[in-house]
Amino acid sequence: MVQLPKVNDLGFFEIRLESIGGLGANLAGKMLAEAGVVGAGMNGVSFSSYGSEKKGSPVKAHIRFCDLNTPIRDTSPVERPHVVGVFHEALAKTINVTSGIYEHSTVLVNSAKSPEELKSSMKMMAGTIAVVDATSIALDEKNRVNMAMLGALFRMCDFLDPEIMKDVIEKSLGKKYPQAVHSAIMTFERGYSEVKFMHFPLAQGVEMPLFVRSDISALGYETQTIGGTIISAGSTFVKNLSISRSGHLPHFKAEECIHCAQCDTVCPDLCFVWDELPDKKGRPQMFLQGIDYQYCKGCLKCVEACPTSALSGEREEEGYAESHSVRQHLDLVTQV
Repeated sequence: MVQLPKVNDLGFFEIRLESIGGLGANLAGKMLAEAGVVGAGMNGVSFSSYGSEKKGSPVKAHIRFCDLNTPIRDTSPVERPHVVGVFHEALAKTINVTSGIYEHSTVLVNSAKSPEELKSSMKMMAGTIAVVDATSIALDEKNRVNMAMLGALFRMCDFLDPEIMKDVIEKSLGKKYPQAVHSAIMTFERGYSEVKFMHFPLAQGVEMPLFVRSDISALGYETQTIGGTIISAGSTFVKNLSISRSGHLPHFKAEECIHCAQCDTVCPDLCFVWDELPDKKGRPQMFLQGIDYQYCKGCLKCVEACPTSALSGEREEEGYAESHSVRQHLDLVTQV
C-alpha cells in the first residue's frame, strides 16, 4: 500500500495548481489524480476553479489524495497545500500563489530563475522551491507546458509512478491527438529529469504568516468604498495584462514600420501608441511610436497582420517589456 508523505487533519495530501487559461492546468490536475487512483491505488479527486473560461485568465486546479480507508467528502478549494505548482511565474505579480503553504510545503515554479530569486519575488519565508523551465521544454519538444510541469510534479510526489503517467498520457491523447503522444511523453520525461530543488528552512524566531481564507473579502461594511464603488482594475486604464502572456510578445522595429495601422486594427487591448507628427511634406500624420506592454497579453495577432517585418513574435525575456514599453498618452484620464 502506498504511503503518503504528509497529510492534514482530514487525512488528505493536497496539491494546488496556479495557472492561466491555455496552459493546460485543468487537464494536468485530472491526469495527476487519475495516475494516483489507477496507478497508486489511492482515493483521489481533482477539480478546477476559474472565472471566465478564456485564454489568459487565472485558473486554479485542486487535487486531493488519501488512503482507501479515508472517504473524500470535501470538495472545497485547496487552501493549505502541501505542493503548489505555479504554471506561470508572472501570476505572482497580482496573485498570492503561495497562500496557505506550510513551512515544509514545496512550491514548483515554471521559470528560468534561480530558487533564491524566486524566494525573494514570491516573498516565501520557508519551504522547498522547485524550478523547471517548462516553457522552454515545451517549445523545444513542440508540446504543452502542462506535460513538463506534470513531469516535475511526479518527481516531487515520489508515491506516484511515472510509468503509470505515461500510460495515462497515451490514453488521454491517443484517440484524439495520436501525433502528440510521443512529444508529450518526451516533454514529461524532461520535466521529470530537469527540475531542480532548494530547501529554505524557517529562520529561528520567525513564524509563518497566519493563514487567511481566500474567500474572505478584504472589503466589508467598515472598509467598503463610498457607494459600493467597484474599484477593480480589470476594466480601467490601470489594468495590467502581463500575467496573461504565456511566453511570447511582439517586438517592434520602428525603421521597418510603414504606419499602416494594421496592427492597431487587430489589437484587442489598444496596446499601440500613436502620435501626430508632420510627414516629409509637413502634413500631419499619425506615426506609430511603440507598444505599451502593460496592456499586451501576447496574442501576437499584430504580428500576423503586419505587412512588413516591423513586428515579430519573440520569446519574452525578463525585463524586456519594462525597458521597451512606450506609455499610452492618458493625460485626460489621469488629470485630477
